[in-house]
Amino acid sequence: MTSAIDQKLASLGLTLPDAPAPAANYVPYVISGNLVFISGQISNDSNGLITGKLGRDMDVDAGVAAAKRCALNLIAQLRAACGGDLDRVVRVVKINGFVNADADFTDHPKVVNGASDLFVEVFGDAGRHARAAVGSSSLPLGVAVEVEGVFQIS
Repeated sequence: MTSAIDQKLASLGLTLPDAPAPAANYVPYVISGNLVFISGQISNDSNGLITGKLGRDMDVDAGVAAAKRCALNLIAQLRAACGGDLDRVVRVVKINGFVNADADFTDHPKVVNGASDLFVEVFGDAGRHARAAVGSSSLPLGVAVEVEGVFQIS
């Protein structure tokens, strides 16, 4: 049986990637009580890493798309943490978005909206969350965006 969240993803034309494996000495997620803490997910798609620096060689729209890809990776990790059942998700609690940005770039919140908006589209009001949107002088592998999150599950 397909979950309501899987149906919602399909109606939005979205396909979740496989949950990415960790790239170093950490785990992709930790469950503590009814909270799932998901490690930072970097911007990538079927063509590979989405790299670049906002304000220099990427515009806000490209950054928004990169943040959306991070959110899809977070949902893929969340699906793994929930044993495949995304209907166990009670709430998106908090996300932290990191934007690889030129020193003069100030639209970090607009970029991270790519992730925030996707969570609300997929999970409805349960997708509304607390967050931080932070600029960084660099990110791992030169990616444009990295997003981590905390989720409540049943």
